[in-house]
Amino acid sequence: MNGAEAILRTLADNGVEVCFTNPGTSEMQFVAAFDREPRLRPILCLFEGVASGAADGYARIKGKPAATLLHLGPGLANASANLHNAQRAHTPIVNLVGDHATYHRNLEAPLASDIAALARLNSIWTRTGETTDALVALASEAVAACQAGAGGTATLILPADCAWSDASGLGPRVVAPPRSRCDVARIAKFAAALKSARAPAILMGGGALSEAGLFAAGRIARFGVRIVIDTFFALQPRGAGRFAPERLPYFGEAAVASLAGVDFLALAATKPPVAFFAYPGVPSLLAPPDCTLETLATLEEDASFALQSLADALDAPAAPILAPQTIGDTSPDGPLTAEAIGISLARHMPEDAIIAEDAVTSGLPVYTQTLGARRHDWLCLTGGAIGQGLPAAVGAAVAAPERKVIALTGDGSGAYVLQSLWTMAREKLDVVTIVCANRAYRILDVEFARTKSGEPGPQARRMFALDEPHLDWTALARGFGVPAVRCESGESFDAELARAVATKGPTLIEAVIP
Repeated sequence: MNGAEAILRTLADNGVEVCFTNPGTSEMQFVAAFDREPRLRPILCLFEGVASGAADGYARIKGKPAATLLHLGPGLANASANLHNAQRAHTPIVNLVGDHATYHRNLEAPLASDIAALARLNSIWTRTGETTDALVALASEAVAACQAGAGGTATLILPADCAWSDASGLGPRVVAPPRSRCDVARIAKFAAALKSARAPAILMGGGALSEAGLFAAGRIARFGVRIVIDTFFALQPRGAGRFAPERLPYFGEAAVASLAGVDFLALAATKPPVAFFAYPGVPSLLAPPDCTLETLATLEEDASFALQSLADALDAPAAPILAPQTIGDTSPDGPLTAEAIGISLARHMPEDAIIAEDAVTSGLPVYTQTLGARRHDWLCLTGGAIGQGLPAAVGAAVAAPERKVIALTGDGSGAYVLQSLWTMAREKLDVVTIVCANRAYRILDVEFARTKSGEPGPQARRMFALDEPHLDWTALARGFGVPAVRCESGESFDAELARAVATKGPTLIEAVIP
């Protein structure tokens, strides 16, 4: 048994079942070892940013770590944007990065780089070993580390000679520690504060957005406390029969207006709200200056338990107000819009669907229109690095093959990671990809005005436009092996979506939005 086999067996012993990979020469021992460890499924991705985004989507849905296998520093660098998103979502990932052999590292070979420095940008734990047995033991530590506290990426750097050398044994089995729970005194303090506040609110994120956490928050809402969730969250269960909290607006001005008047803001598995960017004349801190901010549960704590305990302490009603099912009887008509896409999704997506979204300007209208759809989970762009929706859909489909996955992306966002389509086709993943094609980086057009950069001239406008030529998503999809159609009206989109949802396997709809 060599080091590569011992590491993979150690990961499998510790419950890791999937590795999204784009290997190179330094990882060939691991490629060979996959044939000797059937419990760990390797899934090839054509780009490292797809591998890291897929690991993120998998772990969010499965609730357990995924692994990646990347090639040296450049491979890790290619993966870094979606590792950034995963880190903001506190997703447990074991990130395996190959390195030159220990005796070759200092010879300045063309692919040599400071892998550890790159890893620390988006990892909560980074280690390497100088011997095979040390590296095998660290594999267990990596699984434990990525699940500790709030969770995150644990990066293990793998010198090639440690992979091909003999291993004397396996790493130990580890158990993820349960999240700590806040005490009775803190709950009593918050119950008193909410009762005495004039306009109290709770801002929720992270682990608070579980089924149990949302149910408890809905009870607290019936008591008279306003419930708001983060603008960008890792996962939200939503749809008919679930409590539907407010979502904090993206634009700073709108968020400030939304929170105006709140005098006590409790934080449940999130941080004080700040604007996504700085803008001239707009506050960066979104809560009112005179608002008291207190942490009910940290990101590392059991926020769902805290919310349930708080609801009981308030003697809140036993059940929240639940969203009714609101599904239209007729298809949208006329030119295709983001709102029409949302109406059709509400009409056709099945129970327990998963939506992986990074559609930027088109995402919010779809989110709003699907409030009363059948129950589903929504995965959000947590770190703001576009190019997450398609890879996250890959991971979600691997994690839950029995559920329909819908990738909702923009033409600009999707172009970052269109190689995801190949993995969908190769693995026969049940994903409907909807590309909201407005032929532009529309969000940049909006942000240009909000940053008071003046009137965009012809050169500036060319940097927002995705035409001349426009991206032909039907041709791109077919080139990667995914059937595709283009829709330009509400009626045609509704019909094609109904067909796609009823069909098993990957398909793509290019939704052209004027």
